[in-house]
Amino acid sequence: MTGDARELKGRTGLRRLVNAFGYSIDGFRAIWSSEQAFRQEFWLSVVLIPVALLLPVSRTQSALLAFSLFFLLIVETLNSAIEAAIDRIGPEIHPLSKKAKDLGSLAVLITLAADALIWVLVLLDAFW
Repeated sequence: MTGDARELKGRTGLRRLVNAFGYSIDGFRAIWSSEQAFRQEFWLSVVLIPVALLLPVSRTQSALLAFSLFFLLIVETLNSAIEAAIDRIGPEIHPLSKKAKDLGSLAVLITLAADALIWVLVLLDAFW
C-alpha cells in the first residue's frame, strides 16, 4: 500500500470501525505470515485457553489464566510492530535500533515469565 496516510484520517462512525477491523485483519495476516513466535504462542493459546476454562478453579482464576495468554499475544504483536518500524528505517546496524529490538524482546520474555508464574500459582492452588 502506497500513498498519503492522511487520506485515511478523518473517517468517522461505522466506516471508521469497518476500516479499523480491516486493518486488524491485515495485521493478523502480516504477523501470521512472518512471525513464527506468534504462531507458536497462538497455538499454545488455542490449547491452553480451553484448559483454563475447564480447570476446577474459580472463574476469576480461569479469566486470569486466559488473559495471561491474550496478553502474551498482545506483547508479541507490539514487539513485531517495533521490529517492523526499525526495519523500515533502514538495514544498517545502529545501537538505538538494537536497543529498541532488545527491549521488545525483553517485554516478551517478561510476559512469558509472568504467564508461567500465574499458571504455576493457579495450578498449585487448585491441586495442592
